[in-house]
Amino acid sequence: MRKKEINFLLHRPSSSRPVCPPALAQMEVDEVVRLPRLSRVAVCGGTHGNELSGVYLVRELLKGRKQVMEEEERPPSVLTVLANPRAVQQCRRYIDTDLNRCFTHAALKGPSSGPVPYETTRSRELNAALGPKGSPGAVELVCDLHNTTANMGLCLIAYSDCDWICLHIFRHLQRKMPDVPMRYIHFDVSNKESYSLDSVGKHGFAMEIGPQPHGVVRSDVYAAMKAGVQHMLDWVCFFNSGSTFEGEYVDVFTMIKHIDYPRDGETRNITAAIHPQLQDRDFCLLHPEDPLFQTFSGETLRYKGSEALYPFFINECAYYEKGIALSLARKRRVMVPAIRVQTEREEEEEEEEE
Repeated sequence: MRKKEINFLLHRPSSSRPVCPPALAQMEVDEVVRLPRLSRVAVCGGTHGNELSGVYLVRELLKGRKQVMEEEERPPSVLTVLANPRAVQQCRRYIDTDLNRCFTHAALKGPSSGPVPYETTRSRELNAALGPKGSPGAVELVCDLHNTTANMGLCLIAYSDCDWICLHIFRHLQRKMPDVPMRYIHFDVSNKESYSLDSVGKHGFAMEIGPQPHGVVRSDVYAAMKAGVQHMLDWVCFFNSGSTFEGEYVDVFTMIKHIDYPRDGETRNITAAIHPQLQDRDFCLLHPEDPLFQTFSGETLRYKGSEALYPFFINECAYYEKGIALSLARKRRVMVPAIRVQTEREEEEEEEEE
């Protein structure tokens, strides 16, 4: 039985992020969605200058060692970007402000006169090179490489839970790297308010791998990131060559809220650390009344939420300054339809209809 094919344009001129129409809720898994070719892929590292797996991997790619499948007649153009070179040079997360919070529409279009933080200027340069964000000329896919000190394995973090490109890449990585714990994290933030570098592309995600201390490169973590990037590029080549990817279900962790450390009411200093029973248990279900913190005097503070949720970014080093001890997510299963690339004729027909 031939699969039913649906010509579905994921992008709107005013938004670079996929929007799920209500009709997709009724879509059968075996229906085939046709999507535009991924002509340009940006692989970015060093957005945070002390997250060294991405820094060293991008340096390797910049040496021209990236591999492209020989049988692919129209390989994607792979752009390699060292996103925050000044922070990389000093092995610091950032110079003036967090670059990975500088890509909202407001930040990109803000005033350029007077003193402007280095990362604000740099975000606008990156937006000009890879975007502009939300425009038809933006690169098709951005993969931004990050490390975390939390015990999270390999995660893809995206702003959409219905970006079929990102979700199929995630499943491809799961199949190719079965020994690496892997999750798909969804931050439910609008395109206008999406703040990270990967939001500049028509599709995009952060590839977050840990645990790894900041300012350190571990060979096993680096190797996992390198393999993940290569499998991602392989998938893009398969997709562009016309392969059909079967529909399937994917577990998605949608971020619900952040929890801060307990703090002194006057000094605002933290008064407790992550409880030993919770430390390093990212994505292990946290139930109401489970141990959450242990005060410096030895008291156990328990989780007072009304539902069991999945913790992640537990005790992330970089989030102390942001007032985040951990984040909590709700897991649900998302149906991902079968997809294939649009043919040139289909693209022409679509343009005529518009």
